Amino acid sequence: MQIGKASIKFEEPPIIESMASIVGKKEGEGPLGKLFDVVEQDDMFGADTWEKAESALQKQTADLVIEKGDIRKKDIRYLFAGDLLGQLIATSFGTVDLEIPLFGLFGACSTMGEALNLGSMTVAAGYADKVMAMASSHFATAEKQFRFPLSYGNQRPFSSSWTVTGCGAVILSKNRKEGIAAITGITTGRMVDMGIKDSMNMGAAMAPAAFHTIQQNFDDFNVDENYYDKIITGDLGQVGRTILLDFMRNKGHDLETIHTDCGIEIFDPDSQDTHAGGSGCGCAASTLCSYILPKIKDGTWKRVLFVPTGALLSTVSFNEGETIPGIAHGVMIEHINN
Repeated sequence: MQIGKASIKFEEPPIIESMASIVGKKEGEGPLGKLFDVVEQDDMFGADTWEKAESALQKQTADLVIEKGDIRKKDIRYLFAGDLLGQLIATSFGTVDLEIPLFGLFGACSTMGEALNLGSMTVAAGYADKVMAMASSHFATAEKQFRFPLSYGNQRPFSSSWTVTGCGAVILSKNRKEGIAAITGITTGRMVDMGIKDSMNMGAAMAPAAFHTIQQNFDDFNVDENYYDKIITGDLGQVGRTILLDFMRNKGHDLETIHTDCGIEIFDPDSQDTHAGGSGCGCAASTLCSYILPKIKDGTWKRVLFVPTGALLSTVSFNEGETIPGIAHGVMIEHINN
């Protein structure tokens, strides 16, 4: 059932049946380190290039979410997955052996939200009994493509974020009584461009999109911040969070106590020197599957609005002087009373 301009409320909510998260060594040393399924000490993941390492990361996470859910691979109808690299090479090479029909997605750091939006609609509409949603990123592949080679040793401004080496995956299924959590609704974001051109300040580029999606969710469902136990954005970091809270405050909404951000939760900026926080497709995805969903499952949080955010730039557009549009996708995730 469609609600408002950009949202859908599911009459039979899809269920998150299984979840898995794998991260690199630095992420394992952060505040959420003990919550991840696997902390890989070798950031090369046994491969001989960074790109192959990220593909191996995706393959291992996909295999793990299938194993944890005791699911037959042939029962997964579609895979919705993506990464940050050109032509989605981490996904295309990483998932080829799964032999699952693939929708390759690019929403920058919002990709897990996009995958959950599309996967939920597919299951709720009856086009699939089970689908997988997955997203990954790797610090070295992102630095190589978007910023500087690691050996360059460039100085990072305090507004910059640290790309997470990590991957998160979930299996979505048709409604049933047992499961980790239910996706009760979605709010699909639109492009928001405020003219930001600083590629070292992704939080400023993404915060307006997060604001628009959260406000759209409130309007479409006729709710406010009091409806949720937590509103969790993905990858705004400290700079973007400040901007988002100011925007929401100007609209009469105080998110100070119920808002947090995946990029803030995953690293300790003081001891790990990550400046504004974490970023990358794998940031929101791995934080969802290690930190957020377990708290929803055990009832600590009954209702969460999960809003991964993405800065849609490329090396081509940035070098041509273009602005950095942002996008954010909202996912309403609720506790299941078994």
